[in-house]
Amino acid sequence: MTKHKGAISNFIEKYYLHFNAAALVDAAKAYEAQLNGGAKMMVTLAGAMSTGELGKIFAEMIRQDKVQIISCTGANLEEDIMNLVAHSHYKRVPNYRDLTPKEEWALLEKGLNRVTDTCIPEEEAFRRLQKHIFKIWKDAETKGERYFPHEYMYKMLLSGVLEEYYEIDLKDSWMYAAAEKNLPIVVPGWEDSTMGNIFASYVMKGELKASTMKSGIEYMGYLADWYIKNSDKGIGFFQIGGGIAGDFPICVVPMLYQDMEMEDIPFWSYFCQISDSTTSYGSYSGAVPNEKITWGKLDIDTPKFIIESDATIVAPLIFAYLLDM
Repeated sequence: MTKHKGAISNFIEKYYLHFNAAALVDAAKAYEAQLNGGAKMMVTLAGAMSTGELGKIFAEMIRQDKVQIISCTGANLEEDIMNLVAHSHYKRVPNYRDLTPKEEWALLEKGLNRVTDTCIPEEEAFRRLQKHIFKIWKDAETKGERYFPHEYMYKMLLSGVLEEYYEIDLKDSWMYAAAEKNLPIVVPGWEDSTMGNIFASYVMKGELKASTMKSGIEYMGYLADWYIKNSDKGIGFFQIGGGIAGDFPICVVPMLYQDMEMEDIPFWSYFCQISDSTTSYGSYSGAVPNEKITWGKLDIDTPKFIIESDATIVAPLIFAYLLDM
């Protein structure tokens, strides 16, 4: 048992001894070993981890330099900020499994968009951000400037325009922690998020130009440049869930090796995925890590872990271990 760690870490070391529980501990220890060896770590966020309030612990991971780059969906990018400015207006629906179509429609009519057991308030969350982010988009366009989606969000957070709306402790916002550090983020498929839809609507109405927002191809180039500059001691890949948040960035290695013909580029130095997706025909989210060897993403000896469980339970425990809690 690790003596310098706290009660949570000691608990999981003592009692999490087999099966998915053991994989959790092994993955946490290997993550820590990566950082101790000078490697850097990417964390990818799928699903609605921000609405699940992962920021309460993930923000501290960022502050303590336990993560050096993030890949996330557009939903996770914006929903952390929505929770920051509209938390008291969220509605929890513990009996969500029992809702009828009519009850779901009633939530829509109240401006409550449901994410499993939690409803995001449209007026206080989406529209509150919209009026401020539109001004930032428009100002950039007027100046002939172009930025990535996360850079516009950073500008909004650091400008202070949202301060009057804060409804949670600022230390519990992972986006604010990331903005303070100007942490690199890639947001593949940002267009399918609420803010992405809103931006697209302004483009369709002729109020903004599509070119004001940097593209997914530019995100891939941005990530590739970062990987080249930071991979001397290894870069690990910690994947929460599946989907594009993981699929997009993991491809940077075979792209650099095969398409850019950079034969000295290192493989990802660590891989862990928390997922409840099962291995099936053609399922990438449920594929075992060894399949990634055939695609030139992982090496034969890369430490590989799959934790087949609920990320809302597992990720905070691994982060707690890394934070010596």
